Amino acid sequence: MMKKAFRIKANKEFQYIFKHGKSFANRQLVIYYMEKQAQTHFRIGLSVGKKIGNAVDRNRIKRYLREAFNEYKDKIKPTFDIIIIARKPSKTMNYHEIKKSLQHLLMKQNLFK
Repeated sequence: MMKKAFRIKANKEFQYIFKHGKSFANRQLVIYYMEKQAQTHFRIGLSVGKKIGNAVDRNRIKRYLREAFNEYKDKIKPTFDIIIIARKPSKTMNYHEIKKSLQHLLMKQNLFK
């Protein structure tokens, strides 16, 4: 289970990271991230829009993403805020595919220690 302290909730934080952070995408996910030197652990924000499907689908994708982050938590650099936005193809993906897609983004952007 991911602790609440690891989550980005506030809309203005999301907006700030969208505006000032870096972004990168693959077909299934978009990642926005920003370094915060003072932080002792990374934080994540998840965004799964209505276009993706009904609440059941969206919650499943968010659950998969949180679980994947949970598995990577010791590998990810602690000074980052990371936002993940799910794209349409993620709707049909299983947990392992989502985890792989996330890993691809994190590796490409050097967010692993």
